[in-house]
Amino acid sequence: MFPDYVIIGAMKCGTSTLAAQLGQQDGIFMTDPKEPNFFSDDNQYARGIDTYRDLFKPAASGDLLGEASTHYTKLPTYPETLPRMLQHLEQPKLIYMIRNPIPRLISHYIHEWSMGVYPDDIETSLAKHPEMIEYGRYGHQIKPYADAFGAENIHLTSLESMKKSPQCMLEDVCQFLGYKNRPMWHDEQTQMNSSAERIRKFPLHGLLFDNPVARAARRNLVPQGIRDRIKQSRQMMDRPQLSESNVARLQDIYAKDRDTLALIFPDHPILNLCYPFLSNE
Repeated sequence: MFPDYVIIGAMKCGTSTLAAQLGQQDGIFMTDPKEPNFFSDDNQYARGIDTYRDLFKPAASGDLLGEASTHYTKLPTYPETLPRMLQHLEQPKLIYMIRNPIPRLISHYIHEWSMGVYPDDIETSLAKHPEMIEYGRYGHQIKPYADAFGAENIHLTSLESMKKSPQCMLEDVCQFLGYKNRPMWHDEQTQMNSSAERIRKFPLHGLLFDNPVARAARRNLVPQGIRDRIKQSRQMMDRPQLSESNVARLQDIYAKDRDTLALIFPDHPILNLCYPFLSNE
């Protein structure tokens, strides 16, 4: 078994919510884990194609099969993704979910900060980690897929579309997939995580904080006031802000990349929806 469709990104653009919604529809199957990252990550690919096929074994006969790996649109980090997909997947339908690239970049930073990957402030991290910018260059990321599979086999959607009209957005995706039933949006599957409230993790975080035994011990042995202070010391209280100069630089970078995206998807409404900083140009 191979997937009928793949959600290929972008990171921090709502793909987890979309995957959860699709997985709730009768006749649509999503892998567990949601992001196998098989074609992108060397260690996953080395396990062999049969391990990937096994992810789809729980599906019922006739289900539309899918997975959602945002690593697939993370150039230059994972350059082998597309060649590997071309080797194994004949003609998958691809879903690419984007958003205003500047808030995406900030959410990207918050995620990596919370995981302990980016220990610095956002301005320093931006200088050190060019992938923060690259993953939001949607035209650059999707063009190789359009060249390989054809733009007609790629459905472009957005976080903004999901927020504005989730049911319509889901219906558009399902129509693209060839799903015959009317999908239903399930509010309980909506991701409620606020990245600005995330807690910074550390190597023993899972053992000390996610473990139910450790949680019970903390409640019994550590006063609430001390627990609150420890939590606040690891918590990002305010959403990071970029300097005006960096905002201007990013707008210029993303304006040029939008031109690339527009060549692939001419007159697509998302081109305006996701680039409000260009609306007056």
